[in-house]
Amino acid sequence: MKSFNIPAHYRSRIISPIKEFRRKRDKLKRDFTPSVLDFGPVRFLIARHFGFCYGVENAIEIAYRAIAENPGKRIFLLSEMIHNPDVNRDLQERGVRFIMDTAGNQLIPWSEFTPDDIVIVPAFGTTLEIQQQLELAGLDPYSFDTTCPFVEKVWNKASQIGKKDYTVIVHGKPSHEETRATFSHSKESAPTVVVKDMEQTKRLAKYITGELPTAQFYEEFADQYSDGFNPETDLQHIGVVNQTTMLAADTQSIADYLKLVMIRKYALLPEQVEERFANTRDTLCYATNDNQDATYALLTNPADFAIVAGGYKSSNTSHIVELCEEKLPTYFIESEQKILSRNLIRHFNLHTKQEEVAENFIPDKEPVTILLTCGASCPDAIVEGILLKIVSYFENTQSLEDVIQPYQE
Repeated sequence: MKSFNIPAHYRSRIISPIKEFRRKRDKLKRDFTPSVLDFGPVRFLIARHFGFCYGVENAIEIAYRAIAENPGKRIFLLSEMIHNPDVNRDLQERGVRFIMDTAGNQLIPWSEFTPDDIVIVPAFGTTLEIQQQLELAGLDPYSFDTTCPFVEKVWNKASQIGKKDYTVIVHGKPSHEETRATFSHSKESAPTVVVKDMEQTKRLAKYITGELPTAQFYEEFADQYSDGFNPETDLQHIGVVNQTTMLAADTQSIADYLKLVMIRKYALLPEQVEERFANTRDTLCYATNDNQDATYALLTNPADFAIVAGGYKSSNTSHIVELCEEKLPTYFIESEQKILSRNLIRHFNLHTKQEEVAENFIPDKEPVTILLTCGASCPDAIVEGILLKIVSYFENTQSLEDVIQPYQE
């Protein structure tokens, strides 16, 4: 796989070598056992796969190249390049400005741009409508396009099945930048509707079967369907694609459920299924799959609590948090700065969408075992900072050199 030129401050003298050690000894990615760093009174079980993925490293390389190659020019990002506050903050400190926020609200009017400006398209991709706005302003949306190739793979799949007269059902968060981009590209080739979860999928199924009136669909799925969508005719042939960072199990469950609905409605024989339900296979990216599988493997090990690092807006990170929360106390933090002391941690609550402070998060015992992982947009340096800060709260620990020695070349 291609290697990228990533700024050194995102690397880690501890985490990066461990990941490379594991990669070289498991090139087929069959070993999902965690890496163990045992300091004596505290030990960390670190997920086999986590951190910067291909798409994120590609985006970072392009963004920093855009800065280096255009001294003196105004440089803009359509929105946050990835959902990591440290990366976005660093780009802003280098003079990069955001055109929109993550919800798509305009921060800088299109009228302010000139053809001499540089615009970077984020890893999530962008909508066809925004591409058109860039071109009208005399800007090239493809010069520094960091769209993840796995996102483009979803767009291509949606286009393929759309040309075969299937309606595209997108499993994703309707307000997420990637889902908005996928919806925009998909509706060019096919009627398209977004479902955010299984609950909404089951509601959609009732329009497929005719159990709910068509008029109600437009209210229930407001802002989630393409122009001219007609539930009576556009739900007779369907296929499912997804936002690449959703839980694989959730997307598969949604696809299986809708497939069964179509089989029952049309009394389909096995050889007839693809007449009504497109074979899209799994459109999650490899990194999302690897990280989720590594999290499942990590959670088979007994531990006192888990820490998941990453940006609070990161979809793939939030799903890792959800998996961990099902098994043990879990703290979702952006960086080591959220660890306030031996007894206090400021973490993000996915359910209230607010930060809160937890007391006595490190149990008063020895040894303490901690599961540690992060999302696909989180730098290794963040994971290192968290690990070292927690180790500093314990006495009589093994030296770092001795602990990481098994992972040295």
